[in-house]
Amino acid sequence: MAGNVKVISDADFKGEVLDNATPTLVDFWATWCAPCRAIAPVVEDLASEYKGKINFVKMDVDENQGAPSQFGVRGIPTLILFKDGKPVDQVVGNVPKDHLVALLKQVI
Repeated sequence: MAGNVKVISDADFKGEVLDNATPTLVDFWATWCAPCRAIAPVVEDLASEYKGKINFVKMDVDENQGAPSQFGVRGIPTLILFKDGKPVDQVVGNVPKDHLVALLKQVI
């Protein structure tokens, strides 16, 4: 786990995201991706701010192809917000923090 953001794999995805009663933001990323590294501290801050309300997980798309292909991840970083096992909304790229806050407010 990187701080408040849990690192998951395809094997964990169903239990951590789809079967989770708490809304979950999934950060699809890769180690070589500069925008992914740039947005990571913002996601970490939000994970602290929304602790207990929203779960935050990240998945390396190079090590896990199942979930990213299932949900149409073509560019990274892609952040998909799930509620009740279904995608609610998503953003692609390094977006400002207030954009992510607006995304999260849809489910709380």
